[in-house]
Amino acid sequence: MTTRLSGEKGFSMLEILVALVISLVTLMGAAGLVFRTVQQEVDGVQRLQAMTLAQEMVDRININRQVASCYSNGANGLQLGKGVAAADIPDCTAGTPSQQDRAESDLAEWHSMILGAAVQTEKDSNIGAMIDARGCIAQENAVNRTYRVTVVWEGLSDTIEPSVPCGADLYSTKSRRRAISLIVQIGDLS
Repeated sequence: MTTRLSGEKGFSMLEILVALVISLVTLMGAAGLVFRTVQQEVDGVQRLQAMTLAQEMVDRININRQVASCYSNGANGLQLGKGVAAADIPDCTAGTPSQQDRAESDLAEWHSMILGAAVQTEKDSNIGAMIDARGCIAQENAVNRTYRVTVVWEGLSDTIEPSVPCGADLYSTKSRRRAISLIVQIGDLS
C-alpha cells in the first residue's frame, strides 16, 4: 500500500503532456499505416485493371490474327490512351474489309477502355481508368510474328522503373511509372 504525501493530488501537468505526446505519436503511426494500406490497395486495383486490359488486347489480336500487324501499325508501333485522340488511330490496310473493320473497332474500344470509359460520372467524364493510362502495341519480331502488348500508368509511390519503352518519358517521375507487358506470338496456321 502506498501512502500519499499531503501535497499530492492526481496527475501532474508533465505526466499529462507525456501521455498526450505518446497518444499522438501512436495515432499518427496508425493514420500513416491506414494511408499506406489505401495507397497499396489503389495500386493493386490499377495493376489488376492493367492486366485485364493487356490480356483483352492479346485475345483480340489472337481472334483477328490474319491482320495482327494492324494492331501494331506495322513495325511503327502504336500508343493509345492519355494524350491520343481517337481520330489518331491508324486505319488498317491489310486483310479483308471485315478483318480491317474488326481491327479498327478493337483498337477504338481498347483506347476507350484505357481512358476509363467503362465507368463515367453524370457529366460523362471517364473515371474508370488507371492514373494517366496508356497502352502500347509493338511488333517485336516480324519473322516470328511476335507482338508486345503493354499497359502503363502512374503509381502512387516510387518503385523501380520498368524496362519497357511504352510511355517512358511521359510521367512525373520515372520511378512512379508502372507497366504490365504481355507477349503474343501469332502462329502460322496455313
